[in-house]
Amino acid sequence: MAEDVPIQHHIKALIDEEHQLRAALQDGSISADEEQSRLKRVEVELDQCWDLLRQRRAKREFGGDPDEAQVRAPGIVEGYTG
Repeated sequence: MAEDVPIQHHIKALIDEEHQLRAALQDGSISADEEQSRLKRVEVELDQCWDLLRQRRAKREFGGDPDEAQVRAPGIVEGYTG
């Protein structure tokens, strides 16, 4: 859906950032600690984006308003177990 495109673009940008961080560690321009710290932030934000996209799709599929979907707190999306 067209309304989901900005979320999908943000997901792609985060994945690109993840790849850049891994490359920066390999070429020595950042430390392993810095890479891990920044990767954790990227991974949490990615999880939030994927969760938002799933919420929007579910609302749309079941006749709801996808614009009612909201970004959930990291503790919620990181706590999913299955």
